Amino acid sequence: MARRAVEDPAGAMKRFYKLATVSPEAGGVAILLDGRPVRTPARALLHVPTEELAEAIAGEWNGQGETIEPHLMPLTGLANAAIDRVAPDPAAFARTLAQYGESDLLCYRAEGPKSLVERQNRVWDPLLGWARTRFGIEIETTSGVMHRPQPPQSVEQLGWAVAARSAFQLAGLAPLVTIAGSLIIALALAEGAIGLEAAWDAAMLDEAWQAEQWGADPLAAASLENRRREFEGAYLFLTLL
Repeated sequence: MARRAVEDPAGAMKRFYKLATVSPEAGGVAILLDGRPVRTPARALLHVPTEELAEAIAGEWNGQGETIEPHLMPLTGLANAAIDRVAPDPAAFARTLAQYGESDLLCYRAEGPKSLVERQNRVWDPLLGWARTRFGIEIETTSGVMHRPQPPQSVEQLGWAVAARSAFQLAGLAPLVTIAGSLIIALALAEGAIGLEAAWDAAMLDEAWQAEQWGADPLAAASLENRRREFEGAYLFLTLL
């Protein structure tokens, strides 16, 4: 009997196995619980592309205590998403992610104060420069929050860059894009143009500046920490593919 991978990110269940292991198979590398294959919430076999990712997922299962806590298993969750949500129609999923290129965080600059504007220019301009060179595109920036359309050819080129990725790569890329609000930051991190800390700092630049001015709100800080863990988990997932 196959074991089902964690379904409910808010739930927990009693641990029902002793040991998680991995097994290379024709469809990829399987994760086994006491020798029985794990299945995703949609009942597909939990097969992943690399042994490195499989070992890390098995490590999540082995690291559980008496109860299984899904929020401590980000790699399992992303693998489930890749198989159940992305793989059935990766082109549609890629189009959804690519839409972030039409209103990328890096393109919307503050009108003031000067210190924030200067920080945005210093941190964000090199990322836009990388994207222009890497993808051969033009990118427009603006001050304020009013939408400024990007050149259609640029949007199309970014869409191709996303669509070229596998279902597992798309699943890992998605949290980076949505948490950062920036397709460009996510692509730069995924392609090794910047490191994790630089990507996080660029994505959270406005939040960091606000906290410096007014102090950190405990609830906001807790939310930020949760997003940071999810961001790090998605980056780790990509590095293991």
